[in-house]
Amino acid sequence: MKKELLVRTALTWVRDVSLALVIAAVFILFIYQPVKVEGTSMMPALVDQERIFINKFVYRTGIGKIERGDLVVFYYPADQSKSYIKRVIGLPGDTVEIDHGTVLVNGRALTEDYVPESYRDYQSMPATRIEGDSYFVLGDHRSSSNDSRSWGLVPRACIYGEAVFVYWPLDKLGPVR
Repeated sequence: MKKELLVRTALTWVRDVSLALVIAAVFILFIYQPVKVEGTSMMPALVDQERIFINKFVYRTGIGKIERGDLVVFYYPADQSKSYIKRVIGLPGDTVEIDHGTVLVNGRALTEDYVPESYRDYQSMPATRIEGDSYFVLGDHRSSSNDSRSWGLVPRACIYGEAVFVYWPLDKLGPVR
C-alpha cells in the first residue's frame, strides 16, 4: 500500500512538472521571451546587460501593428544569426531625413524626448523613402548606435518582437519606457 502511494505521488509529480515545462516552453516560444540587452545603443531607455521580456505574440499574429516609437527586436538583415533592438522611426511609405542630428519624418521634425542631448550626434543623412514592407530604425544613443543610418532598412520579416518589460536589475523592474 505504501509503495502504491509512493508511485502514484511520483507519477503525479512527474505529470505536473511536465505540464509546467510544456506551458513554459509554449510561453517562451510563442508569447514572451527573455532577452539580455547587449551594448549601449539604446541608452538611456535600455542599458547594457539589462534583462527584458519581449512580446513575440503581438507581431507574429498580426494583432499588433508596428508603430513609430516601438522598441523592436529583429534579426540583423546582413547576418540573421544576430539580433538587435532599436526604436522604429520610419514606417512603410514614410520619407526619413536627418539634418544635423534632427530627424525629419515626411518633412516634419520628430519630437524625440527619449534622446538626451548628450547622446545626440549631429550627422546628416539625405532623404530616404521607405519602400515595401520595411522600417527605418535608430538607437537612442545616436553617437554610439549601429542602425539604419549605416546598413539600411529592416524588412518586416526580420522583426520578431517588441520590448515590453524590464525584469533585471530589480531597481528598473517595470514596463519599458
